Amino acid sequence: MPAVLELADVTVRRGSATLLDRVTWVVKDGQRWVILGPNGAGKTTLLQVAGAQIHPTGGAVGVLGELLGSVDVFELRPRIGVTSAALGERIPRGESVRDVVISASHAVVGRWREEYEDVDLKRAEDLMREVGVTRLADRTYGTLSEGERKRVLVARALMTDPELLLLDEPAAGLDLGGREDLVSTLSVLAYDPDSPATVLVSHHVEEIPPGFTHVLMLRDGAVVDAGPIESTLTAAALSATFGMPLELEHDDGRWAARRRRRHR
Repeated sequence: MPAVLELADVTVRRGSATLLDRVTWVVKDGQRWVILGPNGAGKTTLLQVAGAQIHPTGGAVGVLGELLGSVDVFELRPRIGVTSAALGERIPRGESVRDVVISASHAVVGRWREEYEDVDLKRAEDLMREVGVTRLADRTYGTLSEGERKRVLVARALMTDPELLLLDEPAAGLDLGGREDLVSTLSVLAYDPDSPATVLVSHHVEEIPPGFTHVLMLRDGAVVDAGPIESTLTAAALSATFGMPLELEHDDGRWAARRRRRHR
């Protein structure tokens, strides 16, 4: 499988703070990765590097066969689908769900005077059906629940048929029902062989959708471990990542973690 994303000894510094510390990581076509780590571990910074939003202080980054620093990122970014809380905040609250999705094809937030072809309209309709928001197409974004908004943003991220999909804490702020609906949606995408290589950032193993194939664990900007999820996501590695003794369970494709109980 060809590499979609390649990082070699990538470091990101801001002032005296090191946000990423010599991260080496390869994502191949067809893989679905989850990035786990505590607050401040560098997860969002890593996703910003992967999405060609920021350049590293040191090391080399290859994205979709292009080397950051020698490619026009404005030509590269449309090939990458992104969801994030920051993007969600930029969506006009009065925008219809249909327009939130379709406007991604022109890389704009908020539909204005763009002209869309029938093929764009059909793709938007297909994606809304795929993520389960067809009935919301004529609703305004501001009237949706948080879970509904997250699924709409996933449809928007897929609108340009990206080669790489980056999901930054898509389940953040959701209640149990909203989280489970979103996990189910992302699991369907994960099992679809036509879906792009995917990277999902989370704090919680409970948010890992079935069908995700690999895990990367970060602490203090450095990689604790990375590899196939079945062999790499262990209680020992997770404990080292979060700095506390943890128990880990895996049942029917789902993961759960809690602090290790003290035996009396």
